[in-house]
Amino acid sequence: MEDENFDDLSEGSSVGAAQRVFHALSSAPRRKILAYLSASGLTAGEIAERFSISKPAVSQHLSILETAGLIRREKQGQFVHYSLIENNLVNTLNGFVQEVCPVGRPLKKESQARARRKELP
Repeated sequence: MEDENFDDLSEGSSVGAAQRVFHALSSAPRRKILAYLSASGLTAGEIAERFSISKPAVSQHLSILETAGLIRREKQGQFVHYSLIENNLVNTLNGFVQEVCPVGRPLKKESQARARRKELP
């Protein structure tokens, strides 16, 4: 598995969040896990049985997706259930497009300036 170190990115930064999401999406098994979770939640075992890789490898993929904020886990009895956090992927991709789009960046800056003016007393 590739290097999973994001120490150089601050935990709360939008760049770090986008980096984690794009890293999570770079793996075919992780994209498949997201597709499996798109309709309903599954237990870790139900996810693992869909792959021909080891359970620890599946667990690592789930951890990367969770760290990226794309899925959540919930312990229910002896089982861990995973589900998709739908808006996080959309919001991250939208933010990325706004940053790289020549039209979107000025509009985002204008929107941020208006929001700051509204916050002032």
